[in-house]
Amino acid sequence: MPAILVCVRATRRLVLEAPPGAGKTTRVPIALLDAGLAREGEIVVLEPRRIAARAAARRVAAERGERVGETVGFQVRFEDVSGPRTRLRYVTEGILARRMVADPTLARVGAVLLDEFHERHLAGDVALARLLKLQATTRPDLVVGAMSATLDAEALVDRMGAPSLVRSEGRAYAVEIEHASVRDDRPLEVQVAAAVSRAVAAGPGDVLVFLPGAAEIRRVSDALRGLASSLGLLVLPLHGELPPDEQDRALCRADRRRVVLSTNVAETSVTVEGVTAVVDSGLARIVSVDPWTGLPELRVEKIARDSAAQRAGRAGRTAPGRCLRLFTKPDHDARPLHGIPEIRRLDLAETVLELRAAGEGDPQAFPWFEAPPAASLVAADELLHRLGAIDPVGAVTPAGRGMLAFPLPPRLARLVVAAVELGIAEEGAAAAALLGERDLLRASGFEGRGRGTPRGAHHDTASSDLLPRLDALDEAERVRFDGDRLRSLGLDANAARAAARARQQIEAAVRRALPASPRSKTPDEALALAVLLAFPDRVAARRKSGERELVLALGGTALLAEESVVRDAAFLVAISAEERPRGGPLVRIASAVDPDQLMDRFPDHVREEVVARWVADGERVEAVKRLVYDGIALEERRVSADGLTEVADRLAAEALRVGARVFAEAGAVDRLLARSAFASSLAPDVVRPLTEDDVTEALTALCRGRTSFADLRAASMVGALETRLDGPARGALDRLAPDRVVLHAGWSPRVEYAAGRPPWIEALLQDFFGLAKGPSVGGGKVPVVLHLQGPNHRPVQVTSDLEGFWERHYPAVRKELSRRYPRHDWPDEPRTATPHHRAPRRRRG
Repeated sequence: MPAILVCVRATRRLVLEAPPGAGKTTRVPIALLDAGLAREGEIVVLEPRRIAARAAARRVAAERGERVGETVGFQVRFEDVSGPRTRLRYVTEGILARRMVADPTLARVGAVLLDEFHERHLAGDVALARLLKLQATTRPDLVVGAMSATLDAEALVDRMGAPSLVRSEGRAYAVEIEHASVRDDRPLEVQVAAAVSRAVAAGPGDVLVFLPGAAEIRRVSDALRGLASSLGLLVLPLHGELPPDEQDRALCRADRRRVVLSTNVAETSVTVEGVTAVVDSGLARIVSVDPWTGLPELRVEKIARDSAAQRAGRAGRTAPGRCLRLFTKPDHDARPLHGIPEIRRLDLAETVLELRAAGEGDPQAFPWFEAPPAASLVAADELLHRLGAIDPVGAVTPAGRGMLAFPLPPRLARLVVAAVELGIAEEGAAAAALLGERDLLRASGFEGRGRGTPRGAHHDTASSDLLPRLDALDEAERVRFDGDRLRSLGLDANAARAAARARQQIEAAVRRALPASPRSKTPDEALALAVLLAFPDRVAARRKSGERELVLALGGTALLAEESVVRDAAFLVAISAEERPRGGPLVRIASAVDPDQLMDRFPDHVREEVVARWVADGERVEAVKRLVYDGIALEERRVSADGLTEVADRLAAEALRVGARVFAEAGAVDRLLARSAFASSLAPDVVRPLTEDDVTEALTALCRGRTSFADLRAASMVGALETRLDGPARGALDRLAPDRVVLHAGWSPRVEYAAGRPPWIEALLQDFFGLAKGPSVGGGKVPVVLHLQGPNHRPVQVTSDLEGFWERHYPAVRKELSRRYPRHDWPDEPRTATPHHRAPRRRRG
């Protein structure tokens, strides 16, 4: 302690590392107060958990012979036990953040100590950064300290600019650690019961069991009843939702041996006296963000290695101890050393709103202890803007200021503010409480008595799934949370009790912070609007009337749960949903929405657009004008497709999908490409070879002013492709690579072109009677290869020298053909003979 006081007097900063139970939380703050190091102000100790804040305040007050709320007090979410004489105040993280919004200079605070900083909570990270900035500017007298059992000490010292680190080794005894030999797939409560039995048999002392949450604590407690009864054990739960007297029972020694079933609150935040054995499940509920609602949620995850070490250390505080880990040594060694800091995994909207309200300006420029991902800051600003909490330049709006009055996530705070403005403060408080806690409706259903309808009664409807839940909460309070009665009604008593407690706390906060407003709508209508204002990006449209498939404004599709009472609404807000392996989210809680409200409240997100819709049966495009909110259509009607760019673009996309050659004579496109390549080989400065890109662009151009494949087939695809060449190039193309050559009146066969081959013609031998020389292309420089065919259209000769053929080969060919085809004329002198005009059968073209 002397080293701590010296350090604080010299630098006004402190980095303290001390093991659990060494007295950081209870001894250091009061010592600073008694030494006058807070000057005339308060000492504020930031705790990561409510149970730690309450327990520490009660402990220090008791040691001073006072009641909590006199010199020593605490303030947690919806609970303030302090008074005008309070000088040492234990608070949870959100309380300090909101205090710094209301009083950015902390005028009445002399010191702030951040306890258990190694847990790297988001609020703690932000608080440290803001405190250091405040100390470096307007409050150089402010004492700032960070305390923890395990720290990345050097990094923290460097960040704080503290000249030294104070370490307390504490008193610790050896702890024997035993891992599971193999993975155990039995239920957790069965594993714990077996481990507790072994721990109790191994030696004296209390047993501390680490479990993920209250639900697991209840199941393990049930599993230990037989053992506790036979051995006289006292089984006690320890978690943040317990009343203070029950928390005290778990923290203090008893007249018989105890088994304390705790969440990770006992890992570092509080000390459970008398423990010599620890049973570690290796699991904890870690705060994360529901990807759909953006609201905080707890997920069971494996703890990191440093947390496992902290838990094991609890067995060696007063004597040698033992830790039984319900996971294997390889499992332990494969875990990360530290958990992921919250700043890298939580939604930052609430933090960004607090920073902007405190005048911190651009969150990107804030001196974070550890900078969050840039995308997270952008997403936070986008959400706050959608909620109406900040304006386009980032200034906090009156609605945003109102939201800061409630220790709630931004969406729920916005719901409450909107409900108060609409005159339904009680309904808004209840809805926020229900959405912030575990769902109190069980799968078996609940019969509403006023606002709602039976859950699962498919023939009935309501405007919101919140309505039967509001009825359920009223019913739970009416029967005084009787567990058996509520189970018979399909309700979860614990969830109902938590929601009722939250509702009372929110209602009290409303009375303190916001003036009442008159009601201008029916309660159901007002609640629907308040929900919309809190979840404006979660709007969905029913794909077809009466069906459960939804189209989401944010993109993609979802499925409305079968038990939802929102059965008729064409548009709704998907409040709560769960991800599925396929098919999009399953929407559990929804609320109907009037599309007029979307246009009135969010005009910046409503746009008019023309959509070109493909009609596959008719191979055509039709135009639809739509009024769109984000990604869903509120209204739509058919309009004329003539001249619309969107129609031409859609027709082009569909035409390109099937291929340009479908819209031209077979082979015509490829022949033109080959002709251009041949002409370019002879005159590259005049003609360029046409490419597939030209084909695509020609087809795209051909789609302008047209609406169907029929229109394209009636147009000239080849002509459109030819226009890709300028006038001189087209002239040179026709001169150097003509499509046809004239042999004699009435007969002009097509010239074929192909890469790597000279141009050629396929025609009957008789078609060349009367010609002394064969045709040529390339401006007369390239003789055409002639595929001379007999009357059966089979080749009899291939040559590019017709004159030589007549001279050398024709006599023999004539003799053979005369024998095979005696009814045909085979003149002795073909060069002067009359061409055959009896329309012999030819291949088309």
